Amino acid sequence: MTLPGNLVPASPVSQPVEPRDAVTVVLLRDGAEGLEAFLLRRVKGMAFAGGMTVFPGGGVDQRDADTSVAWTGPPPEWWGEIFGVDAATARAFVCAAVREMFEESGVLLAGPDATSVVADTKDYARARQQLVDRELSLAQFLAANNLVLRADLLRPWANWVTPYEEPRRYDTRFFVAALPSGQKADGETTEASDAAWQTPAAAIQDAEEGRRMLMPPTWRTLDEVGALGSVEKVMAEERSVEKIIPKLIRDGDVIRVVFQ
Repeated sequence: MTLPGNLVPASPVSQPVEPRDAVTVVLLRDGAEGLEAFLLRRVKGMAFAGGMTVFPGGGVDQRDADTSVAWTGPPPEWWGEIFGVDAATARAFVCAAVREMFEESGVLLAGPDATSVVADTKDYARARQQLVDRELSLAQFLAANNLVLRADLLRPWANWVTPYEEPRRYDTRFFVAALPSGQKADGETTEASDAAWQTPAAAIQDAEEGRRMLMPPTWRTLDEVGALGSVEKVMAEERSVEKIIPKLIRDGDVIRVVFQ
């Protein structure tokens, strides 16, 4: 896989930057043409991945580790074993995934109890903006609305770390989730210039023909979920999650991406 040479520094950094914890959620649905993923095109000029097409996601906030969150599904200890971290850190990853997806797509993996999920999130529009503005934490939002976080609606997928050569680095845990019945993904976030549902094959074709730019983790993930073909099969897939740190090799005007 290759990237334009201007996407990374011309000379390698002397000391790799410590990566920041982050999360990404691959939101899926079964559409008329098969499995579809919800994709956002990041605003050009952003410090990281400007202009790139990505899944909803972002950095982990320290408040995401709040143990007061009403929770159902696999416990933090289970997630910790999957991602190779302690239970407190794993709790933060799952909460961050739910929060970031709600902020960036309007899709909320929470419900009034352990067996339900909200069917329409429009009543939480103000709280959504407060979460974006960091005026409200996920724990505060869920408690105020008597909602339970549905960790069982997420599945672990991968763990990608930004290459050592990059000036901004993230240690990103990838999750997959199915669009809850009745909810709509809207992409109403200032971080995206547009949002759309696409089949993985169509998104990859757009990248190959220059209509989209995909980072290697996004491209690989689209390829993987596309091969499975349906939400049911993706959500049932058993994954062994290990850190993947691509290596960047400059070759003239392009960067070759090597997966280790």
